[in-house]
Amino acid sequence: MLALLLLSLATPPASVADPLPATGQKPLPINLPSALALAGSTPLDIAVATRRTQAAAAEWDKARALWLPTLHLGGDYFRHDGQLQDIVGTVFTTSRSALMGGVGPSAVFALSDALYAPQATRQELEARRADEQTTRNDVTLSVAQAYFDVQRARGEVAGALEATLRAEDLLARTEKLAPGLVPTLEVHRVRNERNRRRLAVESAYETWQTRSAELARLLRLPATSLVVPTEPPQLSLTLVDPQTPLDALVETGLLHRPELASHRAVVEAAIVRTRQEKMRPLLPSVALRGVGTNPAGTLSTGVFGGGINSRVGDFSMRNSLDVQVTWDLQNLGFGNRALIRRRAAEQEIAHLRLAYVQDQVAAEVVQARARAERAEARKGLAEEALRDAQKTLSASLEGMSQTKRVGDSILLVVRPQEVVAAVTALDQGYRDYYAAVADANRAQFALYRALGQPAEQLLALVPCERPATVRTMPTP
Repeated sequence: MLALLLLSLATPPASVADPLPATGQKPLPINLPSALALAGSTPLDIAVATRRTQAAAAEWDKARALWLPTLHLGGDYFRHDGQLQDIVGTVFTTSRSALMGGVGPSAVFALSDALYAPQATRQELEARRADEQTTRNDVTLSVAQAYFDVQRARGEVAGALEATLRAEDLLARTEKLAPGLVPTLEVHRVRNERNRRRLAVESAYETWQTRSAELARLLRLPATSLVVPTEPPQLSLTLVDPQTPLDALVETGLLHRPELASHRAVVEAAIVRTRQEKMRPLLPSVALRGVGTNPAGTLSTGVFGGGINSRVGDFSMRNSLDVQVTWDLQNLGFGNRALIRRRAAEQEIAHLRLAYVQDQVAAEVVQARARAERAEARKGLAEEALRDAQKTLSASLEGMSQTKRVGDSILLVVRPQEVVAAVTALDQGYRDYYAAVADANRAQFALYRALGQPAEQLLALVPCERPATVRTMPTP
């Protein structure tokens, strides 16, 4: 059994306050369990897949009812005026009327259809159910990735704000230094860096808003709201045990991916369809009709009366049925042979598609595992780089308050332009760190989905606080 781990919260490299929305949009707090719960209920893609399953179930019910006749209930009025020919060939003129009320059965089907169609449509129903599960897994993955995109954008806002505060502090320190220690050019350079950090904050907020709109679209949340995750941006999780051998992961994917279950059901349906066509010329067709009305109609049993001209009388019970059992050779058998060849070709195509998807699943598992491993490694490197950037900036700011004598000149130990470089490195460090955290989380969900694990189990694997009540758009 594949080992599944729980969510964990990584310790941030530094204390960075969660940013608040700086726009006119109304904040919409949401946590990861809430997003995953909504991913299984509100998206329109899942609604469409569910309706397709219901349609397939209706086809299965219809196929199982092929044995049952259709009942016609009603009345029939017949009127003839003019020439008529009797059974011996004599032509004569007459006027007559007839009236009948009652019921009549009607059933025309081939035994091969009645025997094999329910089996084939049952397999097609299983395929639609597997497709529905595939859609649920795909939608959950899309929602998780969009959620972590929002988390990354929010983290980048926090990092950009922190870098801006540091740039503001640097500018204030630089302006207080004596003109002999810091040329005017240095002040302008620091002010320019402060302005660049402010621009970065605006860009980060823009990214947050656009990522929020995408998540709101997937979850059908109010489009005008700004999604604000309740977890901190450095949220980190592990869903799949990293110690699981790759061969075991590939085997799990081949066993549990719903896409493969769907294609296996399609193969079984194709096999049944081929057998159905092979048995068609060997099994008879049945035709049951009511012929109690004039001419041969649909009613068989009821009250019948008639007379000359418009007179209708002499009513009494009448029952007229026609039952046929025939063996049909379509186009002298050549049509049946062509249908068998067609079904056999469709069966082979289904086998080939199953093999194609098996290869695709194996490749996706290997790729997802590689992304998860490398993303986790990048996260560790990015965290280390960010800590170094923070230490470098702190040391650089401290060095600006120290001087040294070189000959007759007094110089700063650390010049402002060096601190500017440290501020830039800090901003990039925050970007790299939150990007690495988001990539690692997305990779975990992608690996979970590649293994074919049910999306519905994710709520049990993500033990955050109780999901918030989130109001969504109504489903049409």
